[in-house]
Amino acid sequence: MDKIYDLIIIGGGPAGSAASVYASRKKLKTLLITDSFGGQSSVSADIQNWIGSKSISGKEFSKKLEEHVMAYADDVLDIKKEFVNDVKKKENNFTVKTTNNIYETKTILIVTGSKRKKLTVPGAEKFENKGITYCATCDGPIFTGMDVVVVGGGNSGFETAAQLIAYTKSVTLLYDEDKPRADKIIVDKILSNEKVRNVSCSRIIEIKGGKFVESLVCKNTKTEKEEEIQTQGIFVEIGSEPTTFFAKEIVNLDNYNQIIVDPKNQRASTEGIWSAGDCSNGLYHQNNIAAGDAIKALEDIYIYLSKR
Repeated sequence: MDKIYDLIIIGGGPAGSAASVYASRKKLKTLLITDSFGGQSSVSADIQNWIGSKSISGKEFSKKLEEHVMAYADDVLDIKKEFVNDVKKKENNFTVKTTNNIYETKTILIVTGSKRKKLTVPGAEKFENKGITYCATCDGPIFTGMDVVVVGGGNSGFETAAQLIAYTKSVTLLYDEDKPRADKIIVDKILSNEKVRNVSCSRIIEIKGGKFVESLVCKNTKTEKEEEIQTQGIFVEIGSEPTTFFAKEIVNLDNYNQIIVDPKNQRASTEGIWSAGDCSNGLYHQNNIAAGDAIKALEDIYIYLSKR
């Protein structure tokens, strides 16, 4: 551990990739630690909201991010495909412990994103990315003119339904509570739309289909009555888990385990640490926003280092 980096970037999604390019161009001695490129979108069938690309697959998206990072890596950016286990303060610097090594750095940018909570019922694994999706913004337009189901009664579920109403044939909102947990104003607006069906107190017990999703079976949690709903798309909005377990002892987290940041510069509660993307407590979480916030953080990191 004789080398001390100016910056360690943890995470290789859009935020980590954007920050890596900017750090390289600013000639900061940087280490990017990530197990892969692309983040959650790497498994999307068709991404249509990444600025500069009308349509791009998740696989190609990941490849393009990696290619862009490598094009500027030169001799200032190291890349390690490892998993981070712990971050600690060391005098004026930090140590980042992975499964294989310990690295020392002056600053850290945490952009590890989050992992969606997934359905675990029979058929869920088989039909993932074959009708089951976790991103309406990325995949919604693929289901134009189709009957779809949104699973989840919170704000995310109703916001997803609001997006889908514009181009789908019908939207069924399904959740296991008596009443939706979303804000009343959006609930009233969405449920008043004639294309929307509301199914409360219901839990999915099976997903059926051939090559792609064709239907789901749900059970009423009160009556135990089962119903089969025909659908070509299932949008899952049952929450997500930020990947911040390794940072819980060094920065402040909110009730959702997201890193609390200053939205002006993305600084976390501990001096020398920044965060952006889905693992931070930003109001909106999308690829373009994550990349922009990471660049904002990088600009601030550069100024911070120049004053040390």
